[in-house]
Amino acid sequence: MTYGADLARLDFWARPPAERHQAFAKLRAAGEPVFVEYPLPGQPVNGFYALTRHAEILEVSRNPQVFSSEPTATSLDDPPSELRDYVGSMISLDDPRHARMRRIVSRAFTPRMVKKFEDDVSLIAAQIVDGLAERGPCDFVADVAMPLPLTIICAMMGIPESAYGDVIDATNVIIAIGDPEYVGPDGQDRVSVLIEKFSFLHALMGELAQARRANPSDDLVTALVHADVNGDFLTERELGKFFGLLVVAGNETTRTALSHALTLFTDHPDQRALLLDDLEARLPAAVEEVVRYATPVTWMRRTVTRDVELLGHTYRAGERVVLYYNSANRDEAVFDRPDVFDITRTPNPHVGFGGPGPHFCLGAHLARREITVLLRELFTRLPGIHTTAPPVRQRTSFVNGINRLPCAF
Repeated sequence: MTYGADLARLDFWARPPAERHQAFAKLRAAGEPVFVEYPLPGQPVNGFYALTRHAEILEVSRNPQVFSSEPTATSLDDPPSELRDYVGSMISLDDPRHARMRRIVSRAFTPRMVKKFEDDVSLIAAQIVDGLAERGPCDFVADVAMPLPLTIICAMMGIPESAYGDVIDATNVIIAIGDPEYVGPDGQDRVSVLIEKFSFLHALMGELAQARRANPSDDLVTALVHADVNGDFLTERELGKFFGLLVVAGNETTRTALSHALTLFTDHPDQRALLLDDLEARLPAAVEEVVRYATPVTWMRRTVTRDVELLGHTYRAGERVVLYYNSANRDEAVFDRPDVFDITRTPNPHVGFGGPGPHFCLGAHLARREITVLLRELFTRLPGIHTTAPPVRQRTSFVNGINRLPCAF
């Protein structure tokens, strides 16, 4: 058994990206299970296995009956009882409960609704670049990468513009608090801060649901509250949990990918030139390579339900494994020159939207469209846009986030 880098501690994730990639390369090369010590007071485990290889993550993702997403997929420790009413949407459910909720939610995403979302993306991206062209040098995260997914999701849900600031504040805090060492700015403990932010999102969803039941509209909340699968509807609590998942995951991952895209095309002028030489033809593969190289969501957790052998190692019931997508996306056994940013890479079987199976990202199609449309708009109208300083990165292990990114053109 090999004890790898202390992946559970914030100081590891504060290291420069190149150092972290080197650490994961050593873990992949270990040739034996990598166990990370992580004391959990009051819980019968003292750490987790870090799954760092592409093949491991594919196998685990395809076997949700053995590698469970319950009680949580997004935290190294189990949620305390006072948090369980707020967290645990589809991302932290197994079948049949996961299948039921996904079936009801999918009923809301009709072809007409999806087409409306796609049209909204083009319109909002154009408006954002209009504002950028007028404004000049700015913070790319705050003025470009963040507004696109936020505006799309809020428009989808029919959230009033006056609530946008509170929604993005809640999502920022929930993501940043992913590290167990986090303490709130006012000295609040991690659980209290999470309850406060999730309570706000649940209350907002409750208000919207009540309003749409009385006065249906052409938005996703209306579709969700009326989504009927053989007489089965989402409960109020399920609506709140899904709303929390949608605004957090939908905002964070797209804005992170877009912020990394500008950084990458600034740091790799040869790839920018290649993209601009044939934008329409090369943009789809470029988006996939940005997602692979940046891997916006770094990991997900699974809990072993029964003893099982995986690639030569036996995992015991009750043990925890963490799927490091960032490492799988640089696995030398799968990707040629994995540390090279190459927008012509093909094939590109990355797991930037999760592994195969029931938990593959429900919003992958929309995220790809958002990234594609905004990059097309930017590089068509402002082809010289570039970063003017290194990114200020989020201090969390769960996402590869960027807080600030100055840009000019």
